[in-house]
Amino acid sequence: MDVQGERTVAEYQRACRELDAYLARATRAQLKAHSDGTRWSNEELLFHMVFGYMVVRALVPLVKMIGRLPEPWRRAFARALNVSTVPFEVVNFWGSRAAALVFNRKRMARRMLATTRKLAAALEGESPASLARSMDFPNRWDPFFRPSMTLADVYAYPTLHFDFHGKQLSLGAEG
Repeated sequence: MDVQGERTVAEYQRACRELDAYLARATRAQLKAHSDGTRWSNEELLFHMVFGYMVVRALVPLVKMIGRLPEPWRRAFARALNVSTVPFEVVNFWGSRAAALVFNRKRMARRMLATTRKLAAALEGESPASLARSMDFPNRWDPFFRPSMTLADVYAYPTLHFDFHGKQLSLGAEG
């Protein structure tokens, strides 16, 4: 694995430790309280942060497949996804809200650890050519989606997402 891959895996491990710390210190009331700047509770937002890693597990094969298409097709795919931004946002909001009922404070750390371990193992098996493959992305869906991203960028994405939303938690001094 190259230096960027090692850095990505180290960031996965750091995010797992931070999630564990958030969950260990937060009270039930803090988790149920509204986050800062989102419509989610802190617990729902924490799940959404974990969900970013779960999404990447689905994005990896998609990037490998779409990245092989001719450029006009790749751009058309990204444009079609951008057009569906409003339905995506509805599903993203309500999906995270509902999933947090299942992957609550008792289960989300295990899900995060399992997911990041699988991502790290997959990343280790990638060739330099595979990591360089790119896909056009729906850049209206997420502030960290750029118009074109390599597979290496996609592997690094969920920690950017995690850190961004971590600043929106309203867990107080104790959390």
